[in-house]
Amino acid sequence: MMFAPVMQSGIGASIALCLVSILFLFLLSALVQAVRIVPEYKRLVVLRFGRVVGAKGPGLVLLIPFVDKAISVDLRERVREVPHQTCITKDNAAIAVDFVWYYKVLDPVASVVKVENFEESAGNMATTTLRAVIGGILLDDVLSQREYINNMLRTRLDEVTERWGVKVTNVEIREIVPPREIQEAMNRQMSAERNRRALVTESLGKKEAAINVAEGEKQAAILKAEGEKQSAILRAQAEREAQLLRAEGYALALAKIFEVAQGLDPKTMTLQYFETLKALGQSDATKMVFPMEFTDLLRSFTALRRESDQSDQA
Repeated sequence: MMFAPVMQSGIGASIALCLVSILFLFLLSALVQAVRIVPEYKRLVVLRFGRVVGAKGPGLVLLIPFVDKAISVDLRERVREVPHQTCITKDNAAIAVDFVWYYKVLDPVASVVKVENFEESAGNMATTTLRAVIGGILLDDVLSQREYINNMLRTRLDEVTERWGVKVTNVEIREIVPPREIQEAMNRQMSAERNRRALVTESLGKKEAAINVAEGEKQAAILKAEGEKQSAILRAQAEREAQLLRAEGYALALAKIFEVAQGLDPKTMTLQYFETLKALGQSDATKMVFPMEFTDLLRSFTALRRESDQSDQA
């Protein structure tokens, strides 16, 4: 009977210890919920009894346990991928397009209050916007005007997400896959275009080569003509100078002959004629022509002969 109070006191102490432990855990849980450390790139949107208090952070943020509800919002620029989507172009060609879009939360409160899940909503909006944009463009323009399509998608997405406090910073189409028959036609077209460019390049090369050859022949002909001209001028000048020198030589020779002839007597001239006749007589000619002056020379020679004989007789 004495052990009953002791057992009751032990049970009461255990219950008290359990209550203290529960209270400690409750206070610890409340403290954890009340104290938050918010990084620089995040904000806490606080709802107190369901009403928006505002965006808190960064740094240490104190909340009222079981009264305040905090929703974390990331402010960093993020990227989301939109998988291949089948789109119909303006000329009824089915193509598969996938792209990525970049966004950044500018207003944390609006991104929480005005839309349930802005990432999912923006992704669905991006898909429908892509199909709308591609549906108004021809296939050739879709393949060649990616930058235009990127700008169109970014503008239309930004118009929708702006009311959610989200800014679409960029949209990039990664791949456009046309149907197989269109790919084959494009390959044939590219092959034909490459052949055409090769032929054009070859013809331009031949044309430039022909022009260069013609220019070279022209320059060579001009240089040859200039050389012949200079050569002819030099030959004419040399011939003129040679003729002048020959004329001067003839003039000097005639003057010398005339000077010497002034001092010759008739006897010397007669002997010279006889020497000439002697040379003519040794030639093979059967006919000889004597000048009229030959008889006068004979008369002079005969007169000289007579004078010489008379002087000898005397």
